[in-house]
Amino acid sequence: MIEMNKSDLWKNFRLGEEVHVAGSFIYNGLRRFHELEMLNHSDELFEFLYNLSVGIERLLKIAIVLHEHTETIDQISLEKSLITHSHLDLLARLRKSVAINFGKPQNELLQLLSTFYKTVRYDRFSLNSVYEGKKEALAIFALLRKHLNVEIADSKLFGTPNEDSYRSFIRRTVLKISQTIYKVITDRSSALGLYTYELRYESKAARVFFGAADIRDEDVLWKELLIFFMNTAPTTGYLNYLKEIVPLDFDPELLQDYLSCFKSNPPLASVMDELEYHYENLDSEAKKLRFETLNIIAMPGVDFSQPEDLGDFNDDEDDF
Repeated sequence: MIEMNKSDLWKNFRLGEEVHVAGSFIYNGLRRFHELEMLNHSDELFEFLYNLSVGIERLLKIAIVLHEHTETIDQISLEKSLITHSHLDLLARLRKSVAINFGKPQNELLQLLSTFYKTVRYDRFSLNSVYEGKKEALAIFALLRKHLNVEIADSKLFGTPNEDSYRSFIRRTVLKISQTIYKVITDRSSALGLYTYELRYESKAARVFFGAADIRDEDVLWKELLIFFMNTAPTTGYLNYLKEIVPLDFDPELLQDYLSCFKSNPPLASVMDELEYHYENLDSEAKKLRFETLNIIAMPGVDFSQPEDLGDFNDDEDDF
């Protein structure tokens, strides 16, 4: 077994953890954009851009360290040089070590992320921001207009709905950037005899770097599972347990609103209000019992198997 020195341990394990961190941020950004129903709310767009900015920045820095670090390098200078939030500067630096070709959508998204992370995210702390609102939305609109040839007004009375074509474009562009840089990390760590690129199969990072990170698949999953639960006879202990819980008195006429809570936050808020109303109508003992009943669902280690018939066992007891 080959012993690793300190720098190899760092690159193999700590940077390996960092790959998961970067991938998780990128996945969270993609999921947040997918969930957006409208593209006008600065707080929601901020969450999308912030996650994406952090994830791609960290991914670029991993690739740079793997290519630039040696046993003789000035470690402190290297670490200080990584204190930057310019995605394009980091990309230019990485290109000195390896060829990376991105198209205009990828380069312009990286520029957007750089501008957002260095300046836009702080703008609202400036008094002058009173005259310059919705910079996140305007930047996204400009990107979509240019590359999808769509008409999006900067200001609409009822806002700008998110479209599947917008979601698809953002996802494709982000994955092109992410998977390209991840391949750089994979190739370099393999050449160094390291496993920095290894990912847990079930991780968010694996969905980004190995798969399509298509949140639509998850939408299909919860819908299929819902149909399964509604139409499956209670033949197992787990299903029997679920079927025996008396449902709260939700309104069947609001079914569409209830289903919408699985895919985005705005409907969730109103349905949570209704849930609170139902719980206010329970006395404290009934509420406590219901919480305990629900807490068991999906709890690790809980066995819902049906108890075996003890008839024969009891008969045997009589023989003693």
